[in-house]
Amino acid sequence: MAGFEGVVVSDPWLQNQFTQVELRSLKSEFLSVRNTGTGGGRGSLTLRDLSAAMSKLKIAGNGLTEDERAAFLTESYPDLDRHVDFELFLRVHLKMQGRIGSKKSSSAFLKAATTTLLHTISESEKASYVSHINSYLGEDPFLKKYLPIDPMTDDLFEIAKDGVLLCKLINVAVPGTIDERVINTKRVLNLWEKNENLMLFLNSAKAIGCTVVNIGTQDLAEGRPHLVLGLISQIIKIQLLADVNLKKTPQLVELVDDSKDVEELMSLSPEKILLRWMNFQLKKGAFRRSVTNFSSDIKDSEAYACLLNVLAPEHSRKPYPSTVKNLLERAKLVLEHADRIGCKRYLTPKDIVEGSPNLNLAFVAHIFQKRNGLSSQMKQITFLDANSDDPQVSREERAFRLWINSLGISYINNVFEDLRTGWVLLEVLDKVAPGIVCWKSANKPPIKMPFKKVENCNQVVKIGKQLKFSLVNIAGHDIVQGNKKLILAFLWQLMRYNILQLLRNLRFHSREKEIKDVDILNWANNKVKNSGRYSRLDSFRDRSISSGIFFLDLLSAIEPRIVNWNLVTKGETDEEKKMNASYIISVARKLGCSVFLLPEDIIEVNQKMMLTLTASIMYWHLKRPITEDRSAVSSDGENGSSSDSSSSSTSYDSSSESSTDDSGGR
Repeated sequence: MAGFEGVVVSDPWLQNQFTQVELRSLKSEFLSVRNTGTGGGRGSLTLRDLSAAMSKLKIAGNGLTEDERAAFLTESYPDLDRHVDFELFLRVHLKMQGRIGSKKSSSAFLKAATTTLLHTISESEKASYVSHINSYLGEDPFLKKYLPIDPMTDDLFEIAKDGVLLCKLINVAVPGTIDERVINTKRVLNLWEKNENLMLFLNSAKAIGCTVVNIGTQDLAEGRPHLVLGLISQIIKIQLLADVNLKKTPQLVELVDDSKDVEELMSLSPEKILLRWMNFQLKKGAFRRSVTNFSSDIKDSEAYACLLNVLAPEHSRKPYPSTVKNLLERAKLVLEHADRIGCKRYLTPKDIVEGSPNLNLAFVAHIFQKRNGLSSQMKQITFLDANSDDPQVSREERAFRLWINSLGISYINNVFEDLRTGWVLLEVLDKVAPGIVCWKSANKPPIKMPFKKVENCNQVVKIGKQLKFSLVNIAGHDIVQGNKKLILAFLWQLMRYNILQLLRNLRFHSREKEIKDVDILNWANNKVKNSGRYSRLDSFRDRSISSGIFFLDLLSAIEPRIVNWNLVTKGETDEEKKMNASYIISVARKLGCSVFLLPEDIIEVNQKMMLTLTASIMYWHLKRPITEDRSAVSSDGENGSSSDSSSSSTSYDSSSESSTDDSGGR
């Protein structure tokens, strides 16, 4: 990036997948590998040489044997005599890391017995997820002809290929995420229609918090079992953990003693809250040890037996699990107890004994849904109400959180709590402005000394000023203290900066000209006008936005077949506005835009999110191949070219590319 010293690659998307620290390290690795090449002598390297060179130097693809690397390269690249330059090396690195990623994922729900390189999956997990799908989607009008799915076959992966089941599963997990009018559900879908469904699914999955880095529509169209099952597991996890938070279950304040502890609880991930809840209940039953994971700590079923006896003592039966020595038999009795209170099993006795983390987490989450054993404490709940956010703040926090998570650097659960060390903000800054962070001066978590957090946050503010953010009266300690208003203001400018850079880096629009909000607005108005429609925006605050008509005109202008006008309302009543807003968001995602706003943002005309949505649509349009877009560029003239750079939305689409580009994501 101009103005900052660092490793630069010509492809903006590829540049955006790495921090400068990573790029410098990978550049060094590449030079070392190239100098060991045998395909033409020192300094020359082909794909055929790459596997042996990596093994010799013990770099890239750690955890894979040389044979596994070679098999991966043969599968991924038909021409093994292709010369390897630095950019191709980066793409191979991304794909290889993706292939081994599921084995090392920190998410409990992704620690499956899944080896993506060898394409093996956990049959127990597949059977559990199939049962879940059969239960929740068995009566769906479109899918019922395919359900129930037989867990003993691979029918799940075949049925998932057209995207319909996956889209509907998202709506089971988070109702209303996808406007089902947008899903292509003809009896026979062509390849284009299937791809649209899969694009809609991937962008919607990101919008509910799934990690889809390194997964594209082609992977799903091919029904790759390890990828399909990994995504399904994440969606089911989101569904089962939806109530494990203070907003949905305020009675969770019973787990803590004072307001300081409540703040800490709010910052925990749902998995950690679930563990804390489980130990809280086990303490009531005088259980002798703490449970710290959903695997080894519950293999003997003793914790389960105690938990269920505390929550549902009236359903206890002899013989009691604690009196049975055989672990499988004990686990069987535990599951029978759970059955009597209406819990779905999600796992078998064998899964408990073997300590399957994914399935045990699902089982405990379902117990929590059925019986959490908590009683309200009004004093603490009153404190919680007093500190609750207004709806717009909550929606913006959600959008910024999902955007940060989509970048593939750190996973956060709460913007106001998880950014207070400054470290994640430094990572995001390094992602959007490679090389700008002074990592020698940064303090990596865990950070015990408060002044170390302030040092990190001071650097964050300093960099923000370098990037010309408006940071009047903002200091590092404001971030450390979790000042919501200031944190949201900083994140908005960071997202906006990201999209401006991405748009400016597009190959047709790389002029050294600063892009402004008005350029995006002019681009959108010109597109609509040139399509022969008459809607127009005076600004991103224009109240006419609430009807949804302008964005539908814009989407139709850049892709005429994407909008079904028979489904569009006049946008006059509140209900009509909501229907149009929901339709707009799903159509944009189906097109390929990665956006995190909600229908309410359109109805209430949230200026930031309107800029975000417009810029996301613009970025998608302008990044298309030149053969598709040549006429559009010339017809837009000056406004069209300048608008190519703009807003927070592009930051969204940087993550979108990671799920759609063949090279995958970080």
